[in-house]
Amino acid sequence: MKTAIFKVIKPGLQTTIQDLGRVGYQQFGISPSGAMDPYAMQVANILVGNHPGEAVLEAALIGPVLEACQNIVIAICGGDFSPRVNHREVPMWKSFLLKKGETLSLAPCKQGARVYLAIAGGIDVPVVLKSKSTSLNGRFGGYEGRPLQKEDFLYGDPVIRNSFKSLSPEFIPSYKKQLTVRVILGPHEQRFSSSSVERFLSEEYVVTPQSNRMGYQLMGPKLEHVQGPDIISDPIPLGGIQVPASGQPIILMADRQTTGGYTRIGTVISVDIPLLAQAVPDTKIHFVETSLEEAQRLYVERQIFLKHLSLAAK
Repeated sequence: MKTAIFKVIKPGLQTTIQDLGRVGYQQFGISPSGAMDPYAMQVANILVGNHPGEAVLEAALIGPVLEACQNIVIAICGGDFSPRVNHREVPMWKSFLLKKGETLSLAPCKQGARVYLAIAGGIDVPVVLKSKSTSLNGRFGGYEGRPLQKEDFLYGDPVIRNSFKSLSPEFIPSYKKQLTVRVILGPHEQRFSSSSVERFLSEEYVVTPQSNRMGYQLMGPKLEHVQGPDIISDPIPLGGIQVPASGQPIILMADRQTTGGYTRIGTVISVDIPLLAQAVPDTKIHFVETSLEEAQRLYVERQIFLKHLSLAAK
């Protein structure tokens, strides 16, 4: 039987249910969706004793106000949204007990762009194509395929754990407005002038207000094509950097389209996606080239860390 765990008092700017996304359906034209910052999402789950891939709440820029309908154990990770319970400050990157009737408030972010709220026992919503993630463009998954609204109720099967966990400060990211982002060049590097590739790796680009879950539009030195910006449409990976006729890069994110017909100068490596996901407008980005082998090594290292953290939290 479903148990109400939260009532939405204020929904925030864009609060959705997300997990690690839909894997294997991009070939059918279905965007993966999922958490923009999978590191913060997985850590939040681990701290409350969930499987790392369990669905959580993701809020962007302005967080929600939620009333607890049951005693529940939660953890809040990601950007600094100054969380409060009944007007008292509560810690981030740490699990704690939220009592029935208490109100959790997540204010406008002071640092970062997105925050993740995990609930011990998970969130009870239908699994659509092997995921609970909200597809905003497709209008399915999550909570009726949309962001939360006032008076919505969230349901789950709350688990009360008395052994609360926290993340060591050395593993808590610092979200700055100046980022170094590692990329693997290609697959269309040859479609840009050599001076443009050099410019891409030496000049700064700025995140514009037109950025969202679908992609980050950047502004900076124009990148020049050798044979025009158009290609035969091919699959778009997470972090793929398209360059349309404007010469301004667009980094494709969680809600990206499945294929695209613009040249891609590079791809952001997986372990740098979480920091990029926390970038607000006006964040400055400097791209640095790395190798596929180094990207794979860093990815494996991150996965081993999350596995060890999960085992330690049990």
